[in-house]
Amino acid sequence: MTETLKNVYFLGIGGIGMSALARFFHIAGIKVSGYDKTSTALTTQLESEGISIHYEDRPDLIPINADLIVYTPAIPKDLKEFVVATSGKYNIKKRAEVLANLTDDKNTIAVAGTHGKTTVSTMISHIMFNSSIGCTAFLGGISKNYDSNLLVNAVSRIIVTEADEFDRSFLKLNPWLAVITSADADHLDIYTDHQDLKNTFTGFTEKISNGGILLVKKGIGIQINTGTEVEVYTYHLDQISDFYARNIKIADHKYQFDLVVPEGIIKDLRPDLPGLFNVENSIAAAAASWLSGASDNEIRQGIKTFSGVKRRFDIRINQPDMLFIDDYAHHPEELKACINSVRSLYPGRHITGIFQPHLYTRTRDFAEEFSKSLSLLDRVILLDIYPARELPIEGVSSEMLLQKITSPEKRLCNREDVLNLLQSEKTDILITLGAGDIDQIVEPIEKLLLKTKSL
Repeated sequence: MTETLKNVYFLGIGGIGMSALARFFHIAGIKVSGYDKTSTALTTQLESEGISIHYEDRPDLIPINADLIVYTPAIPKDLKEFVVATSGKYNIKKRAEVLANLTDDKNTIAVAGTHGKTTVSTMISHIMFNSSIGCTAFLGGISKNYDSNLLVNAVSRIIVTEADEFDRSFLKLNPWLAVITSADADHLDIYTDHQDLKNTFTGFTEKISNGGILLVKKGIGIQINTGTEVEVYTYHLDQISDFYARNIKIADHKYQFDLVVPEGIIKDLRPDLPGLFNVENSIAAAAASWLSGASDNEIRQGIKTFSGVKRRFDIRINQPDMLFIDDYAHHPEELKACINSVRSLYPGRHITGIFQPHLYTRTRDFAEEFSKSLSLLDRVILLDIYPARELPIEGVSSEMLLQKITSPEKRLCNREDVLNLLQSEKTDILITLGAGDIDQIVEPIEKLLLKTKSL
């Protein structure tokens, strides 16, 4: 595909999946430029790498000689640039279509799931990239090992990528090895109901190429409908499966375990990431890597040296009397997993969570579940809902959530006032949670807490 392209333009270039593709084309020697609504740390980094980006809706800035325009479904359909791009003058494709074109003739490892897929796919990429086999990877987060969402190995036939269920994008892929981590209800603005989403995951299993492999978490409740030439394996944290953990122990807030595999045991795996959910993520990543031909030692070393993904249980400050964690959790199950992990690792301590709800529809559809998960916190600070691509829905607000939360301390706060609030109230453990633009205050919070600590 890259051989025929000279000029590629991105609508929504700052998105995590879009920026990985932009980097890939740029590295391939193709002229890359794009539009995004706001400047972020990621777009600034892309610009420093030589990619031209603008932040105004200016159709006149779309290159006349663009061979391809790539867009994300998150782009508003009334955006002037999108209207011009879809007028018939340009070759325009969704991000998922472009990713499918790049991966179709490779041995693609595609990781799907309503949560866990970013950490699992990034961990697989780290293991395989440093193995004798190698890989190229399009990541759904910024790997802390490489400070990037793209890894490139031009020789290896393996490509690792997320398989995104939003907008049914993952049905464009034809993976050699598919991993499914979870299938909880989500994106009910796209899917009719939970069963519709699970049926689409079943459709994803049908996309696995002949001679391929499906690795699925045991008991997630989806029907598997692979071809007869596809091998199916299961994994679980501690239930007997094809891949599961034995002898789970904890030392210095970190877990260690032995991994049962179909032909024996890989002993002494020690993920550097805290939390039982990261043990399960490690099992999925180790299993996929084992099925892809990585050796026991390569898996053991990869699990041990994996530093994690920015905004996934990202420990920013870790001092005896101050812990600050940033996490992308934006679904009730993700919130529950994150908060319970902190609670189990640091029993008896006071936990404050700052949560920014993401999407009006998700807040509406899971209001009860959100309130139960957030009530696990000792103190809840709720920001306004981040609308992303949506317009407000009457009656749906952060205040609606606040009324349902049972934590002893709870309040609403504007994003702009968070620093003033934290300056006036002492925190023990602080977690920032959400998938909107809450990430833009993480660094200022970190600086404030460290400054307060030094006074």
